[in-house]
Amino acid sequence: MSQFDFMKKKAQDLRKEALKLHKIASETRIASTLSAIEIFVVLYYGQVLSYSENPTWEDRDRLIISKGHGSFCIYPILAEIGYFDENELQEAGSQKSILGAIPDSLIPGFETTNGSLGHGLGVACGIALALKRKNISQKVFVVAGDGEFNEGSMWEAIMFASYHKLDNLILIIDDNKISMLGHQKDIITNTSFTDKFESFNWEAIKADGHDVKDLHNALMTMRNNCGKPHVVIAETVKGKGVVALEDKSLSHVMSLNPSEIDEILKDWE
Repeated sequence: MSQFDFMKKKAQDLRKEALKLHKIASETRIASTLSAIEIFVVLYYGQVLSYSENPTWEDRDRLIISKGHGSFCIYPILAEIGYFDENELQEAGSQKSILGAIPDSLIPGFETTNGSLGHGLGVACGIALALKRKNISQKVFVVAGDGEFNEGSMWEAIMFASYHKLDNLILIIDDNKISMLGHQKDIITNTSFTDKFESFNWEAIKADGHDVKDLHNALMTMRNNCGKPHVVIAETVKGKGVVALEDKSLSHVMSLNPSEIDEILKDWE
């Protein structure tokens, strides 16, 4: 099996695991996490992100997940790495579990708590600047949702990164074009992400966010380039794989009931 076939299968498996977790913890934002599946698969299984079995390994790359609500799909990845027991997955969302609907830094593998949107990129800039000043070569990756760019704090961070030439910073935008309030085109359109970032002296590239090969090529290109901060605009579909959620204006706040989840998983067998 090729590396890309392996990642494609991992993405399919993770999509199933995300639905199972949503069945256990219905408060999780399932549509937001389904759009980001391939992003996390490529980071962890595509040798893009440098990490080890020790979540606090000094030579690790830093991953800041700004869209915290859309990242609970990586719980099975972190369990597989060995950051916590896989049995913990069955308790997700309960008061006795560390695995909440909004992940936080109590969970091994999460660098920061990012419940409030629009803050992750600024935090990542601070980390990237500190690493550069200490002559530490590790990269800082950020996963953000397109709706976060409605926040002025994101654009302040973009200017900061450019001014300080943070070429160890790689931003990945989960560009699913829908936020909590509906379609982005009806709120604040960011259809020209590439032009905007290039005007701030970032290196920008678009990728199919559900094509593991295209996404991997884009991320590795950015990882190996120097001189500017980098952004990969991953074009995705909100609720990818679930017809009841795909491209629905309110999919961000929609939940699936247990019988719906069982039916979807049955169709995917």
